[in-house]
Amino acid sequence: MNSRSAARGFLAFLLSLPALQGSNDYKVIYAPYNVCALRDSTVDINCTYQFPNISEINPNNVTTLWFTKGEIHIPVNLTHDADNAGRVETSCGKVVCTPSLCVGNCTVRIKDLRQNDSAEYKFRFITNYEKGKYTGVPGVMLNVTDQVKVSFPASTDTTRVNMTCNSTCNQTGGFTYTWFRNGQNVEQGIYYKGNINSEDNYSCAVEGNKHLHSPSVYAPKPPSVTPSGKIEEGSSLTLRCSSDANPAANYTWFKDHEERQSGQNYIITNITSELGSNYYCQAHNAIGRRNSTSFLIELTSSSQTTAVAVGTIGVLLATILLLVFLWMRTKRASRTSGQGGSTETIEEPFPVPVYDNLSALTISSAPAVQRELIEDQDDLHYASVHISHSENQEVPRCLAGSCVQSDQTDEVLYSVVNFKRHNAVTEACDQRETGKTSDKDKKKTQGVNVNQ
Repeated sequence: MNSRSAARGFLAFLLSLPALQGSNDYKVIYAPYNVCALRDSTVDINCTYQFPNISEINPNNVTTLWFTKGEIHIPVNLTHDADNAGRVETSCGKVVCTPSLCVGNCTVRIKDLRQNDSAEYKFRFITNYEKGKYTGVPGVMLNVTDQVKVSFPASTDTTRVNMTCNSTCNQTGGFTYTWFRNGQNVEQGIYYKGNINSEDNYSCAVEGNKHLHSPSVYAPKPPSVTPSGKIEEGSSLTLRCSSDANPAANYTWFKDHEERQSGQNYIITNITSELGSNYYCQAHNAIGRRNSTSFLIELTSSSQTTAVAVGTIGVLLATILLLVFLWMRTKRASRTSGQGGSTETIEEPFPVPVYDNLSALTISSAPAVQRELIEDQDDLHYASVHISHSENQEVPRCLAGSCVQSDQTDEVLYSVVNFKRHNAVTEACDQRETGKTSDKDKKKTQGVNVNQ
């Protein structure tokens, strides 16, 4: 009973072997797994795939595709991607089967390569059998580059510089390189065989892709040094040397033709008179070397610096004072002009008494000589009389035969002053002195009109 059961189990195991073998025979093989290509060129990526030859799979009913986007089970067909329109082609050969396996091969061709074409490319096939699906992972890594460079491999010959042309993919095989000197085609090959002149520049390119030049290589241009000039004694200074060069230059500093140190920067601390001297730097690379112009570091003492600072401050203060003086003078001139600074006399009406007619005017303080002149002159007419008084001067006024003392400082204007008879003038003045006024004189002086 037990022997029969064991035999039946062994038989079932043997019958199941082909199926188990077939389930493990799904494969995708890439060759190579890494591909490097130049921008604008064309690249082919190849693979071989296999699946078991079982009755459930029809070898003539297999779907294939390449993809870079999407998941393994939900891929985006490379030929259906809008970014690849017109640039991607796939081709697959006929599937060949043996009693146990079926094998096929596929190629994807990408033209007009771009930088963003760099990716991992995976292949997937799908048979008519529900479990007959497979994706080859990991895929092929494609690196698209536009970099072609000139390198300088080490050499035991110190009298000669070696230059090699290659792409950044580090692939030299399969490409033909062209060399250029100052833009002119000079030779072909991975290595440059001509003499190298420090006055020239060199580049290379892959044959058929001459628009993809490597960057030119050249010796350093004349270097410049900053800063330079007068430096205060006891201070610190950092000198910097710069030069345009490819490959990048290395720098060496010299003082009076004696090598001091290497590096782009040269730091001098606590500068003394011994350090104030001629300096220059040298820039050098694999192609050549150039020296900067020699320059002199001049030292100045702190007292000189202080004197210069004081002088500068003095000039500044003098300038400020001059500007203030001119401003005050201009302001004073403007104020004078606004208050009537003209030297001409301008008559304007004043709020003072105005007399249209005055029959007689007596001045008690007039000397005898002046009285005689008044007596000799009849009918004097004055268009205007302008009398100015001091602030505290009391001015007598004779109105209607009486004299009134006034402390007013107003000016008096007379339109018309008539002197008729000298006897009347003398008489009026005498009466003012004695304080007596006759009725007759009052009547004569009543014709005075006062307008204020």
